[in-house]
Amino acid sequence: MNDGPPSVARKRLILATCCAGVLMVSMDVTIVNVALPSIRKEFGATVSALQWTIDAYTVVVASFLMLAGSTGDRAGRRRTFQIGLSLFSLGSLLCSLAPSIETLVVFRMMQALGGAMLNPVAMSIVVNVFTEAKERARAIGVWGATFGLALAVGPIVGGALTETLGWRSIFWINLPIAGAAIFATARFVPESRAARVRRFDGFGQVLVVVALAALTFGVIEGPRGGWLSPAIVGLFVLAAAAGVGLVAVESRRHDPLIDLRFFRSATFSSATLLAVLAFSTFSAFLFLNSLYLQEVRGLPAFRAGLCLLPTAVAVAGCAPLSGRLVGRGQTRAALAIAGSAMMLGALGLTRLEAGTSLAWLLASYGVFGVGFGFVNVPITDTAVSGMPRAQAGVAAGIASTSRQVGASLGVAVGGSIVGSTLRAAVHPDFAAATHPVWWLMVLCGASIAILGFASTSAWARATARRVAYLVDDPDAPPDDAAVVHHAAV
Repeated sequence: MNDGPPSVARKRLILATCCAGVLMVSMDVTIVNVALPSIRKEFGATVSALQWTIDAYTVVVASFLMLAGSTGDRAGRRRTFQIGLSLFSLGSLLCSLAPSIETLVVFRMMQALGGAMLNPVAMSIVVNVFTEAKERARAIGVWGATFGLALAVGPIVGGALTETLGWRSIFWINLPIAGAAIFATARFVPESRAARVRRFDGFGQVLVVVALAALTFGVIEGPRGGWLSPAIVGLFVLAAAAGVGLVAVESRRHDPLIDLRFFRSATFSSATLLAVLAFSTFSAFLFLNSLYLQEVRGLPAFRAGLCLLPTAVAVAGCAPLSGRLVGRGQTRAALAIAGSAMMLGALGLTRLEAGTSLAWLLASYGVFGVGFGFVNVPITDTAVSGMPRAQAGVAAGIASTSRQVGASLGVAVGGSIVGSTLRAAVHPDFAAATHPVWWLMVLCGASIAILGFASTSAWARATARRVAYLVDDPDAPPDDAAVVHHAAV
């Protein structure tokens, strides 16, 4: 490779290579959800085991997302991206060969280790290559469109593959994409490192893993093991102790994994809570509807994927509209639309039955998708609002981690509520057992709308300015953090 600035054609190849990473990671979510009933049938898996096939992935991604970004800064972004692609493709191959539900969960964790390296590192590569503001904005627009495309095609591709070749084939599709991306990375992507590297926070990293894993394990296994059993209570105590320890450790470090001072900003704290609420609602929505469509209504996987298409299309179509609102300073309006639409979409499912009209279902799915399509952009905007350039990338990274935490909790809580309801029922009815979850989603949607107002108030902006002054580091390089603020969208 030459050492000069990359040509326009080479920049496009680099962008396409980086987008391949987000395509695989994002599409993996909807593809696996559509295949869950087939996985359950082959392995005779319980609902909690199905929860783990999703949450083992999201917990690992949430735990290592920020570490992966700093590793790329330290060891080289191209090298880290290649390792991530290799791990993700190896994990995908092993998932397709899994002989049991337990091994599938383990191999999903391997996938997640690779997935955690892809998005943050790939965005750093894009920011480093596209140095001019306008071309960088266009590149980030393509990045965001890839995310929407992945959500849109995931249910259809997953349903078609599951129905024709079997559920194992949903993991095969990652292999050629990852192989092409590994070759293109070696051929076209320049190596880069950060000018200033944050020190490794090993103790903080361990505490994050323990807290998230213990909390998720307790919520998923609570219905089966008993909420007051010593093992489940012990898991919740361990999660709480790890959380307290994390606060104590991070408040004393010079380069903490999570800068706790950020949470003194009402806008940042609101963004973190918004991310957890929105993504927990979305992940529970996908998980429960994938099971309902196939196991209750008896639809084949491909038709179930088509039923989820209104949600994905709405997400892909509304995300750019949300970006325009946020760009015009109307973050509050975007969050009001997001919360209201998610609330109405979930409200339409609170009387869900086996014979609910398909037209009503599709309409509810589409309205819910509108809400989720509007929520993602303002989450990042709110997270970095008022932050100095040198800290905006870190703030956006914490917001991204909050998304993954929310995704884990959504599947864990939603599945546990349904599992507990089914165990207590004289005549188990899956559709009826989901009703409490939809009402909980209605509450989450209303909370998003309320937080949208609170997080954009004059008081919230004032707290953000005080925190920005507190955490600003005049010696730290900008590191294009203002762009990472848009990139996390």
